[in-house]
Amino acid sequence: MLFSLVSPGFSGPDVTPAYSWSFEPTVVIGTLILCVLYGLGWRRARRSGSAHAPGYGRLSLFVLSMVLVIIALLSPIDSLGDDDLIVMHMVQHMILLDLVPITLILSTNKVLLRPVTRRIQIIEKNAGFLATPVFAVIAYVGGVYGWHVPAAYDLALRHEWIHALEHLTFSAVGTLYWWHVFSPIRARRRLTGLGPLAYMVTTKLFIGALGVALAFLPRVIYAFYAHKPDYWGLTPLEDQSMAGLVMALEQSLVMGVAFVYLIYKFFDEAAAEQRRRERYEDLTTAGG
Repeated sequence: MLFSLVSPGFSGPDVTPAYSWSFEPTVVIGTLILCVLYGLGWRRARRSGSAHAPGYGRLSLFVLSMVLVIIALLSPIDSLGDDDLIVMHMVQHMILLDLVPITLILSTNKVLLRPVTRRIQIIEKNAGFLATPVFAVIAYVGGVYGWHVPAAYDLALRHEWIHALEHLTFSAVGTLYWWHVFSPIRARRRLTGLGPLAYMVTTKLFIGALGVALAFLPRVIYAFYAHKPDYWGLTPLEDQSMAGLVMALEQSLVMGVAFVYLIYKFFDEAAAEQRRRERYEDLTTAGG
């Protein structure tokens, strides 16, 4: 990493790994660009006078998404995952795969995305199968499994540009996957009713199974970490087991929270539809 502030590790009863904050220019510049674009869009939407203009809650979610990017890619989690501990690398992956896309998508709404809505709909129309929820599941599961194949995992840790590609993959498939659940724009192939619940259960079971498998493997499968010291008293095998548990637990927690949100949204939309129906019936009766 470039321009790092490093606190050296020390040896004691347990080995403490070195930790560092990184100032990777591409991450810093990319985050600043996103902040400027969102800030301009949020300000425009607020000045539109729409009753549905994004409020400070949406703005807070965007700020949270950027904080999560910084935690994943610039904080000591990045340096610890790159060099020392599988569990820290897994925490980084889960942040990029789920938490950043979820908070970023939820920070938007129809009014905020109005200038690009038409373009998004054209892309979706021309993308065909690539714009379907089925493809999103395949991409999400395939991306996670593919990068956790030992050869690919170790290769990413040894080559910085491949590691960057790994991070981009997780961010891209995570954004595509969660877009079908939380998108404020009505899609042509929209998940309706209890469809989002089935969509998530199918995916999260696959990823959770991978986490459980990593947690209970009898040997270390990632050569890059196999001969590392026992950082914080964790043997490489215990470190790998904890990484698997982090994956499985994170998937369960995210799915549980998303379930609560979607069930609330389902009943809220059903109530809104009932109110619209009653108003229409009242107007019809009055007109008759």
